[in-house]
Amino acid sequence: MLTPNGRGPFATQAAELLATVTSVLRSHRDQPMVVTSQTVFLRDESDQEQCEKLFEEYYGAELPVTNFVLQPPCCGAALALEAWAIGGPSVQVERFGRQTMAVSYDSVRWIYCAGIKPLLQSGGTYERASDLFSQLAAALAQAGSCLEQVVRTWFYLGGITDPEAEGQRYFEFNRARGDAYRQVHFYRALLEPGARPGVFPVSTGIGMTGGGMMAGCAALQTGRVDARLVQLENPQQTPAYAYHPRYSRESPRFSRALALMLGRYVTTWISGTASIVNSESRYPGDIRRQTEQTIDNIEQLLTTQNFALHGLAGVKADLHDLAKIRVYLKRPEDFSACKAICERRFGSVPAIYAVADVCRPELLVEIEGVAFSKSSGH
Repeated sequence: MLTPNGRGPFATQAAELLATVTSVLRSHRDQPMVVTSQTVFLRDESDQEQCEKLFEEYYGAELPVTNFVLQPPCCGAALALEAWAIGGPSVQVERFGRQTMAVSYDSVRWIYCAGIKPLLQSGGTYERASDLFSQLAAALAQAGSCLEQVVRTWFYLGGITDPEAEGQRYFEFNRARGDAYRQVHFYRALLEPGARPGVFPVSTGIGMTGGGMMAGCAALQTGRVDARLVQLENPQQTPAYAYHPRYSRESPRFSRALALMLGRYVTTWISGTASIVNSESRYPGDIRRQTEQTIDNIEQLLTTQNFALHGLAGVKADLHDLAKIRVYLKRPEDFSACKAICERRFGSVPAIYAVADVCRPELLVEIEGVAFSKSSGH
């Protein structure tokens, strides 16, 4: 999770980030690393073309799949970078064009898609979002995967709270997502026998500058007998897919969190989380109390009691097990107050703070993350 310290020209800031990437990768000389996927947060759309060229020159034939997102870093930098890398003797990387990549190791195969956009240029949000899901399915198919195997999604929607039809753009996006997911039985091969129907991927649906839309995802294929995937909900929140229609005519189809167990190792993805209790937004206009409530909601998902409630006795994690967080802020002026609270509650977790509209007009902050922990039950 990298943000440049300098504030010079765009190319200078980008070069600083890439130099840091080089330094990090070289620190693993005993186990060479390859960057597989990345998200670039941009302040100005006019810098994207230059940024793409710089990254192409840097990575060459090993260019990772990349989301270029128009979400200005809160600190005033021209860009920030989240990059995921992997290394090890058993790792195999397959590339399927610029938007799809597969990474295999230890009988696990991950498929990453990024920079997926609708081809349809006309029509409303519903029509274009429906096309977006078609393009996402096509990108997955290139790697021999499908929507059913998706565990994590990111959706970027310009003007997310702008009015459209009988509500707002986000409502129309949710209508398209609901239709796209209607006949999809997500990762049924990894669910426990008897698991309830209607399990959905972890997701972030967030605003960005401009009027476009874009998607990225991670999908999982494995035949390991010790692999188990469990949906986690927060007892203090109504599941998003069960919201009252006043929040969106079609409820947003995502899970609050998903826990993947591979042997003793547990990876917990946390969806974009905001200051919502039950289904009501809390503390309108108060960034400090909204940030605290948002972190409380994340913390609740990770408690030993919540894991046990969902059938994962012996699994535990806490805020300090988070490997990284993204913090999305509606108002740039809230950056200092929000960051101070995050650093107090999360500790020194790697983080990127970006300016982005949240899906409800009264919500000021949204946070997502991923935690790595171990089970004591194996």
